[in-house]
Amino acid sequence: MDQSNKSGVTEFELHSLSGSRELQLFYFAFFSLFYASIVLGNLLIVLTVISEPVLHTPMYFLLSNLSFIDVCLSTFAVPKMIIDFLMERKTISFEGCMSQIFFLHVFAGGEMMLLVAMAYDRYIAICRPLHYTTIMSAHRCIGLVVGCWITGVLHSLSQLVFIVDLPFCGPNKVENFFCDPPLVIKLACTDTYFVQVLMLSDSGLMAMLSFVVLLISYMIILLTVRRRSSSSMAKARATLTAHITVVTLFFGPCIFIYAWPFNDLPVDKVLAIFYTVFTPVLNPMIYTLRNKEVIIAMRKLSTRKVHY
Repeated sequence: MDQSNKSGVTEFELHSLSGSRELQLFYFAFFSLFYASIVLGNLLIVLTVISEPVLHTPMYFLLSNLSFIDVCLSTFAVPKMIIDFLMERKTISFEGCMSQIFFLHVFAGGEMMLLVAMAYDRYIAICRPLHYTTIMSAHRCIGLVVGCWITGVLHSLSQLVFIVDLPFCGPNKVENFFCDPPLVIKLACTDTYFVQVLMLSDSGLMAMLSFVVLLISYMIILLTVRRRSSSSMAKARATLTAHITVVTLFFGPCIFIYAWPFNDLPVDKVLAIFYTVFTPVLNPMIYTLRNKEVIIAMRKLSTRKVHY
């Protein structure tokens, strides 16, 4: 990471939510509460799935991994944003900026693939129920999750290699509360058109292909559910509604941002806050409020803790 010395830029200035000192303090309290909710809510799901044998199924195994990635996706930038609300100068080192870009794409890419894996799980459960236990074995589930993480890391490295060797000689103000790759690339003091096209092809294509695959998968599943009428299909329909809601909340902002990746739109900052703050806090609520098994398991867990 000696690139900072070579380029002349040793730090970047982040542009957090603007406002008066009183408003900054309000943001500090507001987002601190949200971040605490993200960590506690998602880790509660992870703990519940691990501790309750009735939830030791492929669907809940993937759900617990989604909760873990949601915590990671918020942690890469939100704590820094919260601290910056108390600071006069909101800066991040060159190395810290590159680290944020790396972890952003590791967790975002991993979550995209995990949502695809969850759709695959629901497809097998509903469309091929007799073969479900055979196909979705423990080894297959672990392989899917490991594959998601590997894809996220490879995707992130492919993004970072575009950026880390760019020369930065000023200005150094990133118009977001974290190092958003398109905004960082715009600061390079060289022609970045080719880098922009490569990055858009990589991230944009990955997001669009994943979203299209998910849409097709859920359309097939919904058609299958519609042809059958039973209590199990009613439960499947409720589960699918939760999955589709999460997919829409996650992919909506990502696709919008990458539709105009190198235009500085004010709404981009709002969307960035949405998928790093609001989506991770909504996911536990969406799954738990619609899932009686998880609610019952959480009650058992809380009762067990009280007795201890």
